[in-house]
Amino acid sequence: MKVIGLTGGIGSGKSTILKWFQDQGIPCFKADDVGKELLKSELKEVVSKRFGKKIYSSEGELNRRKLAEIVFNDPTALKDLNAIVHPAVAAAFNTFKSKNQKAPWVIKEAAILFETGGDQFCDFVILVTAPKELRLKRVVKRDGLKSEAVQFRMKNQWDDEKKRSKADFIIENESLKEAYQQFQTIYKILMELE
Repeated sequence: MKVIGLTGGIGSGKSTILKWFQDQGIPCFKADDVGKELLKSELKEVVSKRFGKKIYSSEGELNRRKLAEIVFNDPTALKDLNAIVHPAVAAAFNTFKSKNQKAPWVIKEAAILFETGGDQFCDFVILVTAPKELRLKRVVKRDGLKSEAVQFRMKNQWDDEKKRSKADFIIENESLKEAYQQFQTIYKILMELE
């Protein structure tokens, strides 16, 4: 089984590209979503201990904005959160691979694949890019965040130029039509590798 990494900065359009792979019947693992789920369940106690019980509501819901405020303003806190979440996500990915062992390849989508060294465990990596201003607009509209908050998150991710040199394939996602054509070309190449 080959592992294809799918990455890109916040607002680049990774989720759209991932959906196109899912539509082709390719097993897809969304590391960011799995991480969020783990924060609600098995990692809750560890996260509460590190960031304070007030990070969760009385109903047990994670206050994601509060956690983001903490970690995106404190590099040590971000490092601590990653040290808690990433091993658990890696274990979940191994379980995912075992459940899909008959598939010739799977997609592992992760926003900070390069930043965490996760690309070393992929056979190929697809980078999704878009101009910074477009990404900013997308995230402000999608998440209802202020522009400054999005820019701050962007600073915690590598810029596209740094990622380009490490990627095997690049999808420029300025227009969906062009991005889809690029996706089809990459998909065809990956299918030939089976």
